[in-house]
Amino acid sequence: MSRSLSAEAEVLTALPSHIDLGALNEAVVRLSRASLVVTCASGSSGYAAAKFAHSLCCVERAAKFMPPSDAIHGGMGCIHAGDAVVMLSRGGKTAELLPIVDVVLAKKAYLIVVTENAESQLARAADLVLRMKVARESDPLGLMATSSFLATVAICDALIAGIIQHTGFSREQFALIHPGGAVGELLNHVGK
Repeated sequence: MSRSLSAEAEVLTALPSHIDLGALNEAVVRLSRASLVVTCASGSSGYAAAKFAHSLCCVERAAKFMPPSDAIHGGMGCIHAGDAVVMLSRGGKTAELLPIVDVVLAKKAYLIVVTENAESQLARAADLVLRMKVARESDPLGLMATSSFLATVAICDALIAGIIQHTGFSREQFALIHPGGAVGELLNHVGK
């Protein structure tokens, strides 16, 4: 188990030296300006994509997670020019995402792909690639989305941090839209 923790810590520690900060900044600008951000992924990456869409909403960016199965059955009708689509796929070959790419491009939305494989079909189709590097997964088989899942979430969290800075999003704005839970209590009831 300690090997698993060490493997995941290594991936997160190495991430800042592997990611293109210029591309990360460009993604922040594009996501801040997009009318709507649609996130799309399968499997474990799908959970990361859903969390990213929720986090975008938490900083007042209109966002929606769309499972690929919904996307190819009419869900892409919500995508228009001026929108951004963020696809997450470590290998960049996720078969369920490939038919979606053509529609995104035809609708003139901006396509951002987070992947390790810059030569993949998804990466080649993207307007912008955020490339991650994962030395190894942390499970004993080296097969499960463990370290790569953390790297994906960390990249999405960095985008959220950048959007907060770029847009000047404030604690007061967050307090208004987050009245529930411990965070809502902290933001809305301290000193009352």
